[in-house]
Amino acid sequence: MLVAGNWKMFKGPADAASFCEDLRGRELPADVDVVVCPPFVSLATAVQLLADTEIAVASQNVHWADDGAYTGEISAGMLRELGVYGAIVGHSERRQYFGETDETVARRVRAALGAGLFVIACVGESEEERETGETELVLRVQTEAIGEAASDATNLVLAYEPVWAIGTGKTATPELAQKAHAFVKSLLDVPVLYGGSVKPENATELLAQPDIDGALIGGASLDIDSFVAICRAGAG
Repeated sequence: MLVAGNWKMFKGPADAASFCEDLRGRELPADVDVVVCPPFVSLATAVQLLADTEIAVASQNVHWADDGAYTGEISAGMLRELGVYGAIVGHSERRQYFGETDETVARRVRAALGAGLFVIACVGESEEERETGETELVLRVQTEAIGEAASDATNLVLAYEPVWAIGTGKTATPELAQKAHAFVKSLLDVPVLYGGSVKPENATELLAQPDIDGALIGGASLDIDSFVAICRAGAG
């Protein structure tokens, strides 16, 4: 079971330090892998404060080039040098607001895995796509693009995040989430996390589904008590 907290554009270095100091003092389940994903400016702080713990630090994005004229981007090598363990790739907000495509997601996945980073690659349909019956088509196209980019999927997990449930307070029912996870796993045999308004109140039921291997948490990961509660909900 893997639980990752995506802080999005929250928690600069001072807030990140306070959170990480608190988190390292909490009792977390031994059978749950815990990851925090701060914004770029807070990665070094998180890496330093969590260095002697089992809690991993991942970035929220990574570029496909080793270096070059890519203003505002960060390479996998830079993240590795900082001590970062992994990266989220293809989050729905990157696709929606910053022009991320299946092709660029695949290039980022390939580069990150090639550099030795652990990758959480995101897939998911919009509300319009679900209402028009295109969910499985969208998931197939997105998942197959990622699978083709990952020659070795050892360090790859997927995150199914129905776009209509990101930051909206809406959550897929456990049955709906389970069905989507089973479908994604039929396309690519890797662990699949659920992301989409996961909260302490619904985490236990969601994480109990047979094909849900953990959670990618957004807003609920910003509060230490909420995040720890979800981590504990994932314990076997």
